[in-house]
Amino acid sequence: MKWYMQVWKKYAVFSGRAHRTEYWMFVLFNLIISFGLGLIEGILGRATNTDQSVLSAIYSLAILVPSIAVGVRRMHDTDHSGWWIIVPIANLIFAVTKGTEGENRFGSAPKL
Repeated sequence: MKWYMQVWKKYAVFSGRAHRTEYWMFVLFNLIISFGLGLIEGILGRATNTDQSVLSAIYSLAILVPSIAVGVRRMHDTDHSGWWIIVPIANLIFAVTKGTEGENRFGSAPKL
């Protein structure tokens, strides 16, 4: 949970680096929360007979900026420009790659 909250504390910080654990824990918590919201909406949708997913839409908008920011910082950890986040296969490869040891052009190595 500390990794998830750490990303929220750096809500719109696009500089610096993000450790692999920080990135993937944020992704995992987002998946769990989204699944939970979908489950709640499914139950409520059956009861009210609507197909509106207000909770998921609000949550998706809320995590948009932090998701992009942590993704850019993750690209920086592998010593790549943050723009690589828009290239689907490359950003996945860089996201799972171990970060650069020590300092790189984007700053010092993130602490665990």
